[in-house]
Amino acid sequence: MEKIIILDFGSQTTQLIGRRLRDLSEYCEIVPYNKFPEDTSDIKGVILSGSPFSVYDPTAFKADLSNIRGKFPVLGICYGAQYIAYTSGGNVEAAGSREYGRANLDFIDNTDPLFKDINPGSQIWMSHGDSITKIPAGFRKIASTADVELAAYKIENEPTWAVQFHPEVYHTLDGIQLLENFLNICGAARNWSPASFVESTVAELKAQLGNDKVVLGLSGGVDSSVAAVLLNKAIGENLTCIFVDHGLLRKNEFENVMKDYEHLGLNVIGVNAKDYFYKMLDGVTDPEKKRKIIGSGFIDVFDAEAKKIDGVKWLAQGTIYPDIIESLSITGTVIKSHHNVGGLPDKMKLKLCEPLRLLFKDEVRKVGTELGMMHHLIKRQPFPGPGLAVRILGAITPEKVRILQEADDIFINGLRDWNLYDKVWQAGVILLPVQSVGVMGDERTYENAVALRAVTSIDAMTADWAHLPYEFLAKMSNEIINKVKGVNRVVYDISSKPPATIEWE
Repeated sequence: MEKIIILDFGSQTTQLIGRRLRDLSEYCEIVPYNKFPEDTSDIKGVILSGSPFSVYDPTAFKADLSNIRGKFPVLGICYGAQYIAYTSGGNVEAAGSREYGRANLDFIDNTDPLFKDINPGSQIWMSHGDSITKIPAGFRKIASTADVELAAYKIENEPTWAVQFHPEVYHTLDGIQLLENFLNICGAARNWSPASFVESTVAELKAQLGNDKVVLGLSGGVDSSVAAVLLNKAIGENLTCIFVDHGLLRKNEFENVMKDYEHLGLNVIGVNAKDYFYKMLDGVTDPEKKRKIIGSGFIDVFDAEAKKIDGVKWLAQGTIYPDIIESLSITGTVIKSHHNVGGLPDKMKLKLCEPLRLLFKDEVRKVGTELGMMHHLIKRQPFPGPGLAVRILGAITPEKVRILQEADDIFINGLRDWNLYDKVWQAGVILLPVQSVGVMGDERTYENAVALRAVTSIDAMTADWAHLPYEFLAKMSNEIINKVKGVNRVVYDISSKPPATIEWE
């Protein structure tokens, strides 16, 4: 399949470049800045991302572009633009003040194909502390702003373009048009779709797996469910799914999900391991330790069940792109560990199969729709692998799980009843490690506080708090306090990502 390669220099918006290209029906892959693919037969073009570094910083990420420039159409974005200019003999210097936020292109060379159908005055988004102050000979300016003379350039006699702004962010109003223009420059076919993904992936899975047996760890969420249906379409009865109840699922979730899997025709083994996980988590308060304990415990339980199946050679997981991105960035910074990344293959000595690893969440849902899955399964909101363990701040006990399950059940069902569930990317309740004074009847209470969390997002890389109706929040607060024994205070979290994360732990 033809593709655009995005070289990742560590920008927080690198993934958005990929999202925008997928929105334009073009398949793309994000690879580390120094890992350009050896097989270039299907590559139509290359994009260089932004970066947190300055190009003149000794520790900056540096890539050998000798096998890229002149051979493929290239688009440098922000750091990518500065890197191309700097390594070609241009000047890149620290700006007098950080250039961050909205700006407007007051000059555009409309004869250049990159700016086709984009007019002067178009709003863009700047985010850099450096500026290109001089371009080398053979480089031509094609756009400027009032403060940035060299907002974009083209290299003469070479299919290389660069912009110092970010076309991938929403604040660049013609950013999609610019990226579409670049795809046209590349001669991209733009034939990426859920249907084409299903067709090509099923064929690849059949070739990859043959008659081998595969086990898959189900979580009840959309990612693992879509992966299971996709694999079932490819290999049928050679797939066995294992659904582990670690006692930290939502209220009645284990039973409800098992019924859903029956409708999908999947071969599923359900395992009740609540007591095992509660014992291991006893007294643990550190969130990363919780994640690692649950991940390790899941491996042990899953491994024990998988060993009961003869001849298994593959482990399948519902890993998606954000799991990989957040688990370990190219800068080496771990944001949070994910249950789908690492551990199981080494423990079980199985080969790994991750059919969704290059998809974003909304793309997974589109694939699920293409596969004919039920609406409520496809639209199920993301839920953390460690479950309620990371929504109980502090030590975990069965009683705290009960309180949180009851409060969460009221909130989630309330969202459905008010037709708000599908308008929210992710929602849940957090049990806080504090107690507060309250009054119920004529009695003083000293009980738990919970926080309601609901966010809107497209791909979970960024998120905003959901502006839910006051009447709805008031009703949820009243119901939770009146119906959930142990709670006497409800608050609403109005933090966005960044700087906060969606989950509290």
